[in-house]
Parts: sequence; structure tokens; C-alpha cells
Amino acid sequence: MLAKVISCSVVGLEGTAVEVEVDIYANSLPSITLVGLPDAAVKESTERVRAALFNSALYYPRGRVTVNLAPADLRKVGPVYDLPIAVGLLAASEQTPLDRLEQALFIGELSLDGSLRHIDGVLPMAHMAQQQGIKTVYLPEVDAPEAALIRGIEVIPVPSISALVSHLRDFDPIPVFEHRESLDEVEDAPYSVDFADIKGQEHIKRALEVAAAGGHNCLMTGSPGAGKTLMARSLPSILPRLTLEEALDITRIYSVTGQLPPGTPLVNQRPFRAPHHTISNAGLVGGGRLPRPGEISLAHRGVLFLDELPEFGPHNLETLRQPLEDKVVTISRAQGSLSFPANFMLVGAMNPCPCGWYGDTQHECSCSPAVVSRYQKRLSGPLLDRIDIHVEAPRVDFDKLSDARRGESSREIRSRVELARERQRRRFASYAEGHSELLTNADMGPGEIREFCAVDEAGHSLLRAAMRQLHMSARAYHRTLKLARTIADLIGAERIETAHLAEAIQYRPRWQV
Repeated sequence: MLAKVISCSVVGLEGTAVEVEVDIYANSLPSITLVGLPDAAVKESTERVRAALFNSALYYPRGRVTVNLAPADLRKVGPVYDLPIAVGLLAASEQTPLDRLEQALFIGELSLDGSLRHIDGVLPMAHMAQQQGIKTVYLPEVDAPEAALIRGIEVIPVPSISALVSHLRDFDPIPVFEHRESLDEVEDAPYSVDFADIKGQEHIKRALEVAAAGGHNCLMTGSPGAGKTLMARSLPSILPRLTLEEALDITRIYSVTGQLPPGTPLVNQRPFRAPHHTISNAGLVGGGRLPRPGEISLAHRGVLFLDELPEFGPHNLETLRQPLEDKVVTISRAQGSLSFPANFMLVGAMNPCPCGWYGDTQHECSCSPAVVSRYQKRLSGPLLDRIDIHVEAPRVDFDKLSDARRGESSREIRSRVELARERQRRRFASYAEGHSELLTNADMGPGEIREFCAVDEAGHSLLRAAMRQLHMSARAYHRTLKLARTIADLIGAERIETAHLAEAIQYRPRWQV
């Protein structure tokens, strides 16, 4: 007898329907054959299914069993097919009705006792079910809150294979999972660092506020102990709250990579990723034999912090250039290409020289001019050109460190950032159709810059002088205009004034290549 069960595979960040066909030929020696390009984890599912059915007091059919995972040219990875194979065996052996398998998606890993375990990639699988018009999704009980983020489908939380059989036979129906997570129901967790606790460095706080308001990249340079890492780690506390669309985008990435925290079906804070400088290229930008998202995709809609930036491998740093420009990374293999989102804020920190004391007023630098120059040139001109804000972090003196007064809190700064982001959202919403991907000023292209970043004659004169003296490229010119637009948004100005341009130009590096 033949039974067909719908399951799902995750390719990149998208779900793809997989049809599990189970055929039983009773008049033959007992055997089971699994075809359809399965990997080792999928092949092992036959033994897990056998033990789960026996330990759940269910009948394991005798005879020759053939299981086909279609389409046959799509590689099947992971234990997600345990449940659909088990259901197919039960249906083909007439232990469950075939009509209950129509318009239903089955995903889940089986334990040997018949219970269901957590699986990765539930959110894109549930999204695929919604797109395909599949009405019901059967999945492990622990994964039901994540699947319920997708509207328009019934989510059935399955505790075990025996409970599923009782449900399909209408002996003991499993209630539909009703609680659906919402961003409005989840309060922000407290941040470990507040801007009010940072002493001094007011100009860097201002630069980070501008960066947060417009989604701009930032590089901090200064001697050891100046507070660069502390200020970078405080940046998420002033970023605006996630919209539901942004939260679902981030959750999908973390779901596929298996990095969703337990009991947290929806990511409700912007990511902050801080990889070590020994990270591989595949770990940073993504890759592998079966490409998976890297740190730049895990930082999507959040912050990628690279401490000791010159210590990262030159190849790793240069591979950041294209994602910084296009907000997406494409990984090509012989089997095909996959694209992962990578719209992140890059925040870097570095010392001015190998010993760290070049330019310091109290420590003498032990590096020769050639060594200092060689160290700073580890960051190429094209990479520096893609960083909007360059600031120096000087030593903090004793009077500021010992001052008991608290500075402006992250909550106050965040309110200004959110107002600036709201102005940008309204501006882009009123723009021509087809530009819904624009969320911040940093996302603007040449057309949007021409539309929203007009300057007066005094501004033109200032930009002309800046381009001549700082040797700014065309990219730096456009990034300066976008930065000035953000500075104007922070105070609610309709037009870019000369003062906004002057501040934006001050954030450009003094060593343009």
C-alpha cells in the first residue's frame, strides 16, 4: 500500500516542500530502503522510527518498505523527516486514516521512546506551509510557539507519536496551539551597559547616536582602556525597538542556524555579534559545503562589532566590502547560489599602532613611523571608504572618571533615535512604490540621495572644499550626504543645513586613499 506525507526542507533561509512516499510490499523479506538523496542523519531515521514505533506499542509493518523523498534532486539534511516517515508507515499499514494526511505538514525528530524533539528551521517551514495553502502543521510540542508566529495555519503541538495516532483516529484530539507571540507582549530585557554609566567621551556618544539614528557604520580609534569596547557594547541600548517584520526576519535566521534561545520563539532585541579576530571566512560571511549564514547575517538588523579590527585577516575584511554596499551576501557553490540578508551596522574598534600608545599624551609609543603606517594600512582604502563615521577615543582623565554624576541615559537617547527613524520611515513610505526595503538613511541609493539630500549653495561650497582637501571619493561624497540627512533628522529639520554638513564632514577620516 502507498501513502504520501508532506514534509519540508530548508534551503538557505526558505522552506521547500518535500513529499515523503512510503510503499509497503508485504510478500517479501523485511527490509527498508530510503531514496531521494538523503544525508547520514536522514538515513539513520529508519532506525529511530523503528524503535519509536515499537516502544509506543504500535505495529511496525513487515515486508519490503521503500521510502522516497521527492524531489529526488534536492539533498535532504537533518532529522526533520523522522515524523513524516513514521506517519507514512502508519498510514501505509492502515493504522491511521489516509484522508487525515491531506493538507497537512509533518515535521519533527523522534526519540527512541516515541516522543518528539526540537528541530531547527521551524519558522521558514511554517511560512512555506502558509504559502502553499497547507492548513495544518504537526510538529514537536516545544516548537509550537515558533510556528504560531505565522498567521493562517493551524499548529498542532505533538508530544509523542502515540498521541498523534490517537489524534488522527479521533480518539483523543490534540488541541490547536492558540497562544501567538507578539512584540507588544514582550518587554525589553535590561541591557548590561547604559550610556549613563559611561564617563566622558561625549563626542563618541554623539557619533554613536548619529550612527544608531541612520544605521551608519562606525570606526573608533584610540589607545587601550579608553572605553571603545564598552561604548560599542552599549550601542544596542539606544537602537530602536524592532518592528514585527524585522523581528521575523531575524528569527528566521536564528531558527535555521539553531541559535534561538530556549523558550524564546521570537527575537525581540536587535542582534549584537562580536566574533573573535581568529574567525574563519566561512564563519564571518557564511559558507560551507551546504552554505549556512555567517556572523554578518546573524547581525542582520543589528550590530556587528569587530574589536581589534586590524587583527582580522585581510581576506576576511575585504569580503565585507560587498555586503556593506549591497546589504546581502551571495554564496556560490557548484550546486548553485544562495543569498543571505546582511543589513547590519558595522562597528569597529582599533588601536592607532601595535603598542597602542601612538598619539597618547602620557605613554610614549615604542613603534617606529614605518610600523605605525604599516599597521594602519591593514585596513584598505575601499573598506574605510564604506565606513561613515570615524572618531578618535582619547584618554579619560581622573576628574571625569571620579565624577559621581550620571550622564544622559540610554532611554533618553533612544527616544531621539526612534523619532529620527520614524521620520525616515514616513519619508520613504511616501516615496515611489518599489522602495519598501528602505528603512534607514544608510539604505539610500543615488536616486534617494538626489531626492532627499538636496543642499543649498553654501552647502555645495562646503562639500566642494571638503572633497578637495580630504580627497573624498564619489562613495564618500554620497555617504557624507546620507550622514548629514541623519543629523538633520535627529533635530527634525526638513532640509540639510550647512551645520549638518559640517558635522558629517568631521566624521570623515583624515587619510583618504
